[in-house]
Amino acid sequence: MPTYSNLSASARQIVSGARLPAWLLPFGWPTEHGLPVHAVIQIDNGHVTSVGPAGQQTPGTVASGDAVEALDLAGALVLPGLLEAHAHLDKTYTRSRLGPLQPGLLSAIEATRRDSRLYTREDLRGRAERALEAAAQAGVTHLRTHIDWTNPEAPLAWSVIADLALVWRQHLRLQCIALVPLPLFKSRLDAQTIVRQIEATPDAVLGGFIHTSNEDPVALDHLLTLAADAGFDLDLHVDEELSPRAGGLEFIARRATELAFSGRIVCSHVCALAAKPENEALAILDKVARAPITLVALPITNLMLQDAVAGRTPRYRGLTLLKEARMRDIPVLIGSDNVQDAFCPIGTHDPLDALRLAVIAGQLDNPFDVWSQAICRTDWVSGTPLPNPTLVGLPGDLTVFPDSDAYVWPSAEARRLIRGGAALPAF
Repeated sequence: MPTYSNLSASARQIVSGARLPAWLLPFGWPTEHGLPVHAVIQIDNGHVTSVGPAGQQTPGTVASGDAVEALDLAGALVLPGLLEAHAHLDKTYTRSRLGPLQPGLLSAIEATRRDSRLYTREDLRGRAERALEAAAQAGVTHLRTHIDWTNPEAPLAWSVIADLALVWRQHLRLQCIALVPLPLFKSRLDAQTIVRQIEATPDAVLGGFIHTSNEDPVALDHLLTLAADAGFDLDLHVDEELSPRAGGLEFIARRATELAFSGRIVCSHVCALAAKPENEALAILDKVARAPITLVALPITNLMLQDAVAGRTPRYRGLTLLKEARMRDIPVLIGSDNVQDAFCPIGTHDPLDALRLAVIAGQLDNPFDVWSQAICRTDWVSGTPLPNPTLVGLPGDLTVFPDSDAYVWPSAEARRLIRGGAALPAF
């Protein structure tokens, strides 16, 4: 588990010389030579209390005898703590024990099903903690992990990882998401059994797997209606395929609007948008824009699995319509997904690696000032997205890139972490 050394024993830190991304700056922030003026960030008792331009920042009142610690980042790029929006800690680091595999999503699902017979409490905990260590060292402060359910009763992995969420809560927020095959929601009794267990787990989220291989409008309607009635958020695997007939996302957007869904629905993958005719795909995104839906792109695993046939170079790639979604103000996150398991033999628990690939595969401009929010915006996974995001009020968790600039980021430079006003040494 990571440890951080305090800047000092003071309750206040002043972090200056921070180059924040444009999406995190308020309207009217001053510029110099076409670039945002560096920020001064004040952290009191572990939380950010003010952010202002250099030369205009007035620190709050300091009580007599209180120490103030100053840290000058000298123009280094700074992001909030990172969000890992989509991981699979129950499967992670299992690839080496699976043997030869056939390519493609469905064969990976079957291989994982076979491997799950080897899961023990010690095995699950050891692999998950290894992943959490890697994520924390990368700067992740919020991680959402999907956990496979195959029956109405919660699997062993659910209790193991839910316990880890409590152990790790001083370092990151770990949310468990029940990855339930859609057919289990066809029975209202089974669905209610699942929901009761979600309700009994702190900070847990209901999820599901929606694919043409298990399509069932009745079951999907049960899932959405149940979540709406219970006031639940949802986090769903949707249309993880390149079939033009995949209709999960469109159904969810339409039904969520009809239900006046009050929570947040996260729809991951949605690769099928890229396989649909342009006018049809854009019409679906128009419906998504009217619903409380966040999209999550998972480029590493989706580029690995989609259009995968042995001995043949893929002709189509599994990247959803990132730019078109953001043009409609649809929240878009980017996650790591599978790491060294049946679905993806490589990968890391570092969201920056997923963003780096998305920048190349999706030809994304201005990654630091625009697209870095795709690995930071925790308001996009629950509640209502903030129209003007700010660091103020958040924990003093900063991810600092001291050897980079906004034009070349995210290349593979080192990073430093500040957590609640405490910092790793060697700035």
